[in-house]
Amino acid sequence: MNSQDVAKYIEATDGSSKPWLLVQLRLKKLQERRSEISAEEYMTELTDIHKDLMNLGEWWLGIEDEVF
Repeated sequence: MNSQDVAKYIEATDGSSKPWLLVQLRLKKLQERRSEISAEEYMTELTDIHKDLMNLGEWWLGIEDEVF
């Protein structure tokens, strides 16, 4: 699955309100660009994505049925 497929899935399932799917899209796009960027830039972007993922925390508590 490439980033276009992930984006189509997110769009088809109204997933733009699901932050974990957007993180997956960012990871896939970064993976696709890995050979085009420096190791430092890759690590910087990966660290930023990881930080955003960790900041999601437990936002879903109490609304599990709505978001999963």
